[in-house]
Amino acid sequence: MFSKSADPTSAPPVARPASAGSNSARSVLGADLRITGEITSAGSVEVLGEIDGNITANGLIIGQEGRVKGSISAHSVEVKGKLDGKVGCESFTLRSTAQVKADVRTNAIVIESGAEIDGRFLKPKG
Repeated sequence: MFSKSADPTSAPPVARPASAGSNSARSVLGADLRITGEITSAGSVEVLGEIDGNITANGLIIGQEGRVKGSISAHSVEVKGKLDGKVGCESFTLRSTAQVKADVRTNAIVIESGAEIDGRFLKPKG
């Protein structure tokens, strides 16, 4: 029933994806990409190009040249570029180069001097 020798007809082992709480899986969307649609990731997403759509991820970084228009749901969000939409996250960081037009629901906020924000900040109840 069990054998120590390898079965040549068996499929190779499949790598399991990183768990939702792990930052080991990181997707970088390059500066030459323009995506329209929904993006979902169990890991982190770094946007260097343009996204027109909703993003759900464990972590999101919008690079200095990155642009996102849509709704974001993530554990942590860091903005260096442009963001237009709605955000729901645990921690929200605006770097000095950020330009944001959004309503943000978050528990923790960091805003560097020079960041531009047009919108509302809401703290979840409870």
